[in-house]
Amino acid sequence: MSTLSWEEFSKVELRIGRITHAEVFEKARRPAYVLQVDFGPEIGVRKSSAQITELYEPDTLVGRLVVAVTNFPPKQIGPIMSECLVTGFHNEDGAVALCVPDQDVPLGTRLM
Repeated sequence: MSTLSWEEFSKVELRIGRITHAEVFEKARRPAYVLQVDFGPEIGVRKSSAQITELYEPDTLVGRLVVAVTNFPPKQIGPIMSECLVTGFHNEDGAVALCVPDQDVPLGTRLM
């Protein structure tokens, strides 16, 4: 495993957002959802493609807080432009479980 300097890590903006909309990404190569994530008034709502279909249904995602990287450049994924990276961890079966705070946190709060 390579190491990062604190300066390198501090450039990554991991922020709290709330999923406001989730739908099946019909044109994705691998099963995925298109998410709309609200990061509060400073950042606003951003779109993301997330391969989390094994553990979540779209209607159970709306309202959930998530941790996402907000300062990657937008990335074209098929017909959509992904504007943030929602984070998660692979479980022992390979399905992705979302990285979430265990308490309510204001939208847009940055990981420290």
